[in-house]
Amino acid sequence: MNNIHLEPKLVGSIEGEFYVPAYQRGYRWKEEVKMLLNDIHEIDEGKNYSLQPIVVRKISEKKFELIDGQQRLTSIYLIFRYMKQLNLPFQLNFSLEYETRTGSKLFLESINTDTLSIEPLNIDEHFIIEAYRIISNWFKAQKDEALAAFNLYKKLNERIRIIWYETNSEKEEDSVSLFTRLNIGRIPLTNAELVKALFLSRNNGIGDRKQLEIATEWDIIEKELHNDSLWYFITNENPKSYPTRIELIFDLMAEKQKGEREKFFTFFHFDNEIKQRKEKSDIWTEILRYYQRLKEWYENIDLYHKIGYLIASESKSLQKLINESKDITKTTFQNSLDALIANSIDFKKDYCELSYDNKTDYGFIEKLLLLFNVETIRQKSDETMRFPFDKHKQEDWSLEHIHAQQSQGMNKKEQWVEWLNLHKNSLLNVDCKSDVNIIQDISEAINDEKLTGDKFSTLFNRVTTILSEEGSIEYTHSLSNLALLGQSDNSALNNSTFDVKRNKILEMDKTSDYIPVCTRRVFLKYYTPSESNQVHFWGKADRDGYIAEMDNVLRAYLVLIQKEIIL
Repeated sequence: MNNIHLEPKLVGSIEGEFYVPAYQRGYRWKEEVKMLLNDIHEIDEGKNYSLQPIVVRKISEKKFELIDGQQRLTSIYLIFRYMKQLNLPFQLNFSLEYETRTGSKLFLESINTDTLSIEPLNIDEHFIIEAYRIISNWFKAQKDEALAAFNLYKKLNERIRIIWYETNSEKEEDSVSLFTRLNIGRIPLTNAELVKALFLSRNNGIGDRKQLEIATEWDIIEKELHNDSLWYFITNENPKSYPTRIELIFDLMAEKQKGEREKFFTFFHFDNEIKQRKEKSDIWTEILRYYQRLKEWYENIDLYHKIGYLIASESKSLQKLINESKDITKTTFQNSLDALIANSIDFKKDYCELSYDNKTDYGFIEKLLLLFNVETIRQKSDETMRFPFDKHKQEDWSLEHIHAQQSQGMNKKEQWVEWLNLHKNSLLNVDCKSDVNIIQDISEAINDEKLTGDKFSTLFNRVTTILSEEGSIEYTHSLSNLALLGQSDNSALNNSTFDVKRNKILEMDKTSDYIPVCTRRVFLKYYTPSESNQVHFWGKADRDGYIAEMDNVLRAYLVLIQKEIIL
């Protein structure tokens, strides 16, 4: 890596002779040229914009083999050529030549609007002429062509940057290998790799021994961040968004915001930081300290759960937590976390008013249930038990009725038959004296080729009446009848009664599937007093016990906001 020279360059400052070797295909951009022009044209006043890196191998002074960026650089060249044709005092300080096309340099240097009417001699000339036509049409579509050219030229010289990535390798096969990786392997240069090059490139003011130390520490951090438990503690981001996971640490330190348009925002941040430091390696020391703080939080059981909850529930970003933790004592920081958690469940309505029937309540209920699950594990005071944020974030969760009494989303015969089969098994284990023919009627319906929705609805109501406690329907959509379950497309299971869902949970438990701890305990009747326990229904005693435990577990936070969880 240390024979790499890396620097941001304004597009207007690019100069030299660029040689496109035979291992690359020719120029092929079409609509991408128009997109490039639009992107540059639409940049807000005062904002900078960067293009993908230009990767080159230095052949001699001012002469380079162009390894990656041929399409971009050729398009920029053609834009400059067109603007120069408008008789404006613009400079074009670089040239391009294709190894596979004799005379390509002369063709590019002489291209103008007259060229648009000639017959191309080869496929490369065809695409170059078409790109030039797109450029010509774009400028002509502007209100004032000369003014548009002047403004574009100004942006290219003052605000549009490329990242100049120059390798001094003497071996052409190294160029081919790098080209293959970037183009055929589709592995682009990332912010992380560019930041790494800042620390490990030649003549950057960091000694060889220190560079070796940085490279070793880099590898250790990258390896540790591939532990999903650590990764999902500090972020909700899918690791696929970060091919090099250490880039997340750099994004956090650079305070990169979601929606940031500058693709290389993080690289430019660190490039600027390093340039301003007398001791360049001090920046790496700061990176280590930053990462070490995250590791300390991860290894502390209380901080792990409290910070993990705030991040998972999107109640507070990790960036803000780190900034707020600076220059205060650990006790003060702990207290601030408790206040943040309490505020995250301080909804504008009482908990007893939360309803599954009101979609605006979903987020509140999910947040409350997530905290209930996290705190249940944290309060066990067992260092070996941790809430699995990794498993939680890799699953799609939904609010589910513990005991469903409505047939939402079931409008197909196969769904009706599946639901009836599931509940027939449950009915075999309960007293059906109030409806002695129910099992026979279900069996007939299952085999009925002409089963109708009306007939199913009648059976649905009869079954739920048998498998429900009298008077429980008013609590159907309340907090006392809701839990977090893995999202399922199975309407028959989603609309099942407690006993059917309980059997499903038991099956999942046997195969070690991940089930949130409180959901598991609900279906194992953990919260129900033993004298009131019956396994087939979810009744008043169950609801009371569930809500009482939720209030007890979250009491420390509820006190801070002067609330309680009651039915």
